[in-house]
Amino acid sequence: MRQNEPILLTDEQMRTFTTQGFLILNTDFSEEFHRQLVDQLNEVYEKEGNPGNNLLPRIREIQQVFDHPAITGALTSVLGPNYMLHAHRHGHYNASPKAGAWHKDSYWGYKRMRNHHPWWAMIMYFPQDTPVELGPTGVYPGTQNYETRVFEAEDPQEEALASGKAGTFALIHYDIWHRSTPNVLGQHRYMLKFEFMRTEAPQSPSWNIREPEWKLPVTCNTPIAQHPIQWEETWNWLSGKLGSIAGTAPADQEKIAALASGMADSFEPSAQNAAYELAAMGAQGVEALLQGLHSENKAVSRVAAYGLSVSGADAVAGLAAALDSEREKTVVHAVFALGELRQLAAVAVPRLVQLLDHSSAVIRQAVTESLSMIATPAEEVVSGLIRCLQDEDTQVRFMAGLSLARMGAAADAAVPQLEAALEDENRYVRAHAAEALHYIGTARAKDVLIEHLLRTRWCPTTTPDNAFYP
Repeated sequence: MRQNEPILLTDEQMRTFTTQGFLILNTDFSEEFHRQLVDQLNEVYEKEGNPGNNLLPRIREIQQVFDHPAITGALTSVLGPNYMLHAHRHGHYNASPKAGAWHKDSYWGYKRMRNHHPWWAMIMYFPQDTPVELGPTGVYPGTQNYETRVFEAEDPQEEALASGKAGTFALIHYDIWHRSTPNVLGQHRYMLKFEFMRTEAPQSPSWNIREPEWKLPVTCNTPIAQHPIQWEETWNWLSGKLGSIAGTAPADQEKIAALASGMADSFEPSAQNAAYELAAMGAQGVEALLQGLHSENKAVSRVAAYGLSVSGADAVAGLAAALDSEREKTVVHAVFALGELRQLAAVAVPRLVQLLDHSSAVIRQAVTESLSMIATPAEEVVSGLIRCLQDEDTQVRFMAGLSLARMGAAADAAVPQLEAALEDENRYVRAHAAEALHYIGTARAKDVLIEHLLRTRWCPTTTPDNAFYP
């Protein structure tokens, strides 16, 4: 293996990530490397405060961390080889003897529908030895796909802790429930949090695959519930198989009726299992899911959308028709499912583009992302995304940058508007406009990007104590 070649995850590690939503892994930097890194963190935090999004340029050694083969290999395995580093970065400092609140991180707010498929992931890196007493991050296994907190906050018996030697890191599904744990030692505890996104759907496995067929990991620690169909579908999706479970189960009318009622179960894991079972039953299962999509019960509509998102071509016509619903949530859920169906939903692109004129910013946000996931016909998709860069809603403009990055060179026509977006009032719109230019990668995109980077270069050694020399 070459020195910097990514250390890809094994089948067993990918099975564990699919079921539990996280992995605890390690780098092999020297103790001296981490000692110097922590010394720098202490100095910067004490003299300047938290550098926030400037964490990487301010402490340049952190880039070595995210270039380490264990981290690049973990991210490549889960997000594919062309993953993107999010513009938001944060060094979490914990000296509190009290546990933090259980939460999921936001997508710039909590209105966005969360993907069951791993389109986003996080790395939480611990640069110092982090015993349990120092307050490592805690995660609740298997909760990455639950909108609700389905466990008792006061009794997290199954909590997993990112505890270990300096260089330990947690690779987590972006949506897993997690928290900070009590630091009873009162010593410095840093956790460097970085977010990453897919820029392309999987076409083939990107980990060190040896056994293509799904099976449960040796240890399947998901204390809330088991999701056999959902896990197998996610494994297949990561392997490049779209709609793999659709029509794989016999359609029994009595069972379909029971599962349709099951989508209203107040215990979210049971409702999800019902939706995925319906997705496996072909056209008749899709009919029941579409009825659920139009339910006045938001939770039923949402879980039905997850089932429809893995139902294959049979779901497209009904989802496209749902775009005309007067109920905002129904439209958002339909847009989400069409995006997950990718090229199968190309017929819906003209109507999705029309929705960019909708008065609801939440609908326009959903459409902006789904267009790039469908991606075809490319010219029509890119034309719509160029409009999104000029939307009055900041999150639409932000998502437009990520979406155009996913389009690659096919989005060259967006370069002039992306150049204008480099001057947007919002830092994340500017950052993802720059990322889009990078992923588009054409000659004129590179010229615009290089000129922008030279003009806005940030000096990592200029501080109040070191303003000019050396």
